[in-house]
Amino acid sequence: MIGRIALAVPVAMAACLLTPAAAPAQDVPGIEICTVEKTMERRTSCLQSNVDFLQKTITKLAADHQQKIDAAKAQIEGLKATVATLQKTVDDLQAAQKKAAEDQKKKAEAPPAKDAPAAKEGAK
Repeated sequence: MIGRIALAVPVAMAACLLTPAAAPAQDVPGIEICTVEKTMERRTSCLQSNVDFLQKTITKLAADHQQKIDAAKAQIEGLKATVATLQKTVDDLQAAQKKAAEDQKKKAEAPPAKDAPAAKEGAK
């Protein structure tokens, strides 16, 4: 295990050394601490930069959340349609079961059809 770590450290160091030393500075947008600025113009500019960053962030987050809300609404509508279909299927099955129970009850109450003609022949 120690041998693997000892081998990994030089490889990582070599990767760091191979990167260009004179990388161009980039202005990464974000919240800056404006109290370190001495002149009023620089503080105002810093504060305006912060305000712009926050407005862009809020706009982006609002759009992302609206997209998520729209996707959730579409999913809810699909689920409502599925529930309606399932409810119709359940109603149909319950109606069929009720009809089968009524038919079975009628068959149990009615006298057998073969016995009725036989009784008439015996009476003659």
